[in-house]
Amino acid sequence: MFHLSRRDWLRLSTAAVLAAPVSARANADVSDETLPVAGVVTVYRRNSHADVILGKILEGYQQDGGPGPKLKLVSLYVDQTSAGDLSGALAEKHGFRLAKTIDEAITLGTDHLKVAGVISIGEHGDYPSTPDTKQHMYPRRKFFDAIVAAFQRCGKVVPVFNDKHLSYRWDDALHMVQTARRLKIPFLAGSSVPVAWREPALDLPMEAEVESALTIGYGGFESYGFHAIEGHQCMIERRRGGETGIESVEVVQGAGILDAEKRGDWSRELLDAALANVPARLKRSQDWLPKENSAAYLLRHRDGLRSSVLMANGLTAHLGFAAKLKGRAEPLAVWLKLQDDRPYGHFAYLLRAIDHTIRTGRVAYPVERTLLTTGILDRVMQSLAQQGKKLPTPELDVSYRAADWPFANRNDSPLKLPSE
Repeated sequence: MFHLSRRDWLRLSTAAVLAAPVSARANADVSDETLPVAGVVTVYRRNSHADVILGKILEGYQQDGGPGPKLKLVSLYVDQTSAGDLSGALAEKHGFRLAKTIDEAITLGTDHLKVAGVISIGEHGDYPSTPDTKQHMYPRRKFFDAIVAAFQRCGKVVPVFNDKHLSYRWDDALHMVQTARRLKIPFLAGSSVPVAWREPALDLPMEAEVESALTIGYGGFESYGFHAIEGHQCMIERRRGGETGIESVEVVQGAGILDAEKRGDWSRELLDAALANVPARLKRSQDWLPKENSAAYLLRHRDGLRSSVLMANGLTAHLGFAAKLKGRAEPLAVWLKLQDDRPYGHFAYLLRAIDHTIRTGRVAYPVERTLLTTGILDRVMQSLAQQGKKLPTPELDVSYRAADWPFANRNDSPLKLPSE
């Protein structure tokens, strides 16, 4: 069981996150210095996550040679190379080291850390899936453990970013967060959705009394389902009392989605409110007949909130969110907007959070969000594999408070991309 009371959260945040190690804390005194970073990736091909994150360090936010973050990629470890690999050509062009091991990427073959931060991207590539739940077994924990081994060998730590969810297994995710806390590694993780554009530019008020909430997602239940869950979580974590964890997870598919609506497990009013903000394939949600490629993730939170993530394939291919707040007659709703083609500018805002974490040694937002969303996704996939069985989740006893980190078009965001 993993639980943080408010007192524990404050204590551990101070000890393990805000009080960064000396090596990282030194960066807080640096305002404009270009800092060296290492990349650890599964693959590096065009439009892979490695490309749309690290490519913005190499070639600017628009990946056209223009301005970018004051980070320098000095080394790269690539786990798999195949047709379309870009790493060799980019190493020759930009002069970074292609490392044969993760340790070499971090130390440049010495006995000392030679980077100010590590960006770990375990997404894409030819990796097996779990036999029962069909989850992609990307080596994110393996990467993390190798990074930590290099830190321990050198007797020093620097901030680490982990792209997307922490692992396909809850136990791995918990191990990673607990290890980072024990070793005082500033550890950032997650999706680009929480920092992407919002139309309208909406945050729920801190300490809002949320009565119900729904997020529309699309695409694959694991790969895109994670993005939907992270988008959902970044909105509702601002509610009164903060996040308290998940009591149970249940997934329904096809016609079962409409049956769940009749039971009151998700709200048509919230679906219509969210849908009103996003481009939709159908004009009315009532015209949508869910098939087996759609699913509703039904979440019961430990504080009594019931919320849902509706993977509405056939209805829309965009992310939307809506919530009913106490005292408001109409739901609040927002489109969580991504850039649909290169350079996928929402990753530039994710890179800003990475840069902040590396530069200051203070995480932009709590890794507990991604610990929780990783656990939710794991149980979603298990529920799907068990024909929609409702699964109690006592292990998802994860409490934390939201950070007030800006998304792309919030007025106080200091980063403006050239296209804006």
